[in-house]
Amino acid sequence: MSHLFTTKATAKGGRGGHVTSEDGVIDLNVVMPTENTDETGTNPEQLFAAGYAACYDGALNLVAKNQKKDIDSTTHGEVSFMKDEADGGFKVGVKLISEISGVSQDEADELMQEAHKVCPYSKATRGNIEVELEAVVK
Repeated sequence: MSHLFTTKATAKGGRGGHVTSEDGVIDLNVVMPTENTDETGTNPEQLFAAGYAACYDGALNLVAKNQKKDIDSTTHGEVSFMKDEADGGFKVGVKLISEISGVSQDEADELMQEAHKVCPYSKATRGNIEVELEAVVK
């Protein structure tokens, strides 16, 4: 498999540390939202939500284009950090909400299902985490 590109990021200090990308675009403190602190920063779930939403919205538009449907979309990613009852640890779950104009509700639902088949993030998480899809026609 040929690589189209590779990106690099570094984390130091885990959920109470700092993350950076090699190009410096990402340079953020990491904080745990459940901890009472005055420090501001991001968290792994927020970064994952942003990445997944961007990737999925791209896949959604590609699928629509391939089906010759002219849409306008905005995708919101919601990533939940949850207790894993199976092993007492933790896990994440995702809800992707896409606001789509230019198609009917049935078409929007179908486009979302098709995008879920081709989105690289969806492929990476398939069978590993719960992913809920919701189409909102505008």
